[in-house]
Amino acid sequence: MVARASQGRGATVAAEDMQILHPVKVGNEVTIYADLRGIGHTSMRLHVDVWSRSGFENEAQKVTDSDFVFVALEELWQPRELPEKKQRRAKVATVGCNEKTN
Repeated sequence: MVARASQGRGATVAAEDMQILHPVKVGNEVTIYADLRGIGHTSMRLHVDVWSRSGFENEAQKVTDSDFVFVALEELWQPRELPEKKQRRAKVATVGCNEKTN
């Protein structure tokens, strides 16, 4: 999501108040949701929610959430100005072991 929103490279510069609420076991399906909360001159703030579900259960459990700050980078790894501000909600990734996901 950072690459799409910044239309290029980005680096994580901060993660705020992350607590692990439940363990993620080998074989669990993990779903990550990211919400773009704010855009500055060179940085953006995303809120990330992580959910986990056993292949044998129908309901997922929230594993953690946190706010992350990313800085857009140019080719020489220096901060660069972000393109037009846009609010987005994206399902970033779903990863499952031994199970197909839709």
